[in-house]
Amino acid sequence: MDGYERERNGLMAQIAAVAAETARATGLRAFDARVMAAMGTVPRHEFVLPADRPFAWSNQPLPIRFSQTISQPFIVALMTQLLALDPEDHVLEVGTGCGYQTAVLATLARHVYSIELEPELAASAAARLERLGYHNVDIRTGDGAKGWPETSPFDAVIVTACAREVPPALVAQLRPGGRLVLPLTTPTGQELMLIEKGRDDGDLETKPNDLPLTVRSVLRVAFVPLRQQREDDALLN
Repeated sequence: MDGYERERNGLMAQIAAVAAETARATGLRAFDARVMAAMGTVPRHEFVLPADRPFAWSNQPLPIRFSQTISQPFIVALMTQLLALDPEDHVLEVGTGCGYQTAVLATLARHVYSIELEPELAASAAARLERLGYHNVDIRTGDGAKGWPETSPFDAVIVTACAREVPPALVAQLRPGGRLVLPLTTPTGQELMLIEKGRDDGDLETKPNDLPLTVRSVLRVAFVPLRQQREDDALLN
């Protein structure tokens, strides 16, 4: 026991309540038992700054280093639910941050590949996840908008910062039938989007990048902006 049982149970109740409240927008009145179990199992208090531990199990985002945040647990649960992960899935995460969303994904999928722009965040998240026993994760530093082509295609892709447009590389690295979940800037504000790639119908002339995409806006959200590597930075690496 870690001493957070009451807080953990309270958070699970809050996530369920918000899911019901937002069902008209999301189409989800409740989240799958596997997703809720992962949310209750991953020790969120291990991923926040020491000063914020008293608030670790509250349903709110909290600041981490480099002007980044650990996302609101309800949003983490929602994005995870939208990915519809199977135990054998390989997932790409763009924006490791402190590694909290990474740990939730690693609880549900076979392997998680996560990319973080800030080297210090990537290193600390990797050490934290290893210490906590999440061994089915690979983390590297880089521009997440470019994806991780040598380990693609992915069954699911998640972006944990708001993009101005859908990165083409992430769509290209998504397998047929796969799902991409990301916050996107729209004329009316940030929207959480679910993008599903069409399945291969066996036509040999159809290339993976030509498969149709289904795009759905799920919910209004508020995320930090997706930062990309500048060309001069890339030349130095």
